[in-house]
Amino acid sequence: MKILVTGGAGYIGTHTCIQLLNGGYKIVVIDNFSNSNPEALRRVEQITEKKIKLYRTDLLDQEALIKVFEENSIEAVIHFAGLKAVGESVTKPLKYYQNNIAGTLVLLEVMETFEVEKLVFSSSATVYGNQQCVPLNESLPLQATNPYGRTKLMIEQIMEDVYQSNKNWSIALLRYFNPVGAHESGLIGEDPSGLPNNLVPYITQVAVGKLAKLSVFGNDYPTYDGTGIRDYIHVMDLADGHIKALEKVLSTRGVEAYNLGTGRGFSVLEMVQAFEEEIGKPIPYEIKARRPGDIAVSYADPSKAETELNWRAERGLAEMCRDSWNWQKLNPNGYEKTTEKQVTS
Repeated sequence: MKILVTGGAGYIGTHTCIQLLNGGYKIVVIDNFSNSNPEALRRVEQITEKKIKLYRTDLLDQEALIKVFEENSIEAVIHFAGLKAVGESVTKPLKYYQNNIAGTLVLLEVMETFEVEKLVFSSSATVYGNQQCVPLNESLPLQATNPYGRTKLMIEQIMEDVYQSNKNWSIALLRYFNPVGAHESGLIGEDPSGLPNNLVPYITQVAVGKLAKLSVFGNDYPTYDGTGIRDYIHVMDLADGHIKALEKVLSTRGVEAYNLGTGRGFSVLEMVQAFEEEIGKPIPYEIKARRPGDIAVSYADPSKAETELNWRAERGLAEMCRDSWNWQKLNPNGYEKTTEKQVTS
């Protein structure tokens, strides 16, 4: 039996693949490489010394997805595949609804056809929207403030409806906060296409000289230094959370949401200072206007995941900065351009 990983060549997907393979699971990866690189999977193979069965396909291609299920004995699915830039979702909402929601519907239909009813879904803390209280817990009313977040919220609701129609399903909805860091080897990490949408790769690209200065979006938020506060979590802690969630869905039924965060928030300027201390030089930055859809403060109450999944974040801010910087300085141009032929197929 194998675990299907959709979007397995992406940032969080590759780190989770490492933990799956190291945990003794056999995996099959689907990725269309629209925002990822086949080289990342080759490096996962290098780190784990294990081969990955890869299908270069899109979830919107139902016939191709059926072939994957026909050719493999799939036990469960970890679903990462999806577009993820908040800012882009505001300017291109139809692209996000089509890709994220329609792709998930195809996946669920094929899973149901093959009676594969175990699923871990890559959701997001954006489903909470702009709450008046922190930390954020799973019982809060959901109110996404941008199209990206609304796709995650809609998919969560769809999965709840799927379970209500068939109580054999077991689904974990993992609401990520802000993943940062990289594998300690420095072989894989976050490799955004074009200008980074997320803070940490933006900082590290400035530090390595690829970008001139960091753009800080908004310094007039109601926070102690005026910049947005987020819950940053090491990507390897996040990967471990997926393993714990997989263990849960393989042994139970139902739908449960879990926050994956540290329970502590850091401002943008605090993150800049932490990186300056790590690399030993200043990070130049300029203040710009707030981005549409951004909120002031967001950090997790992760107690449910600790209680029900036996998971909690173990790595601190220093490790996040160290591993992010290690990845960037060893790979100043990311994975660069490679072909899927470099990965076992």
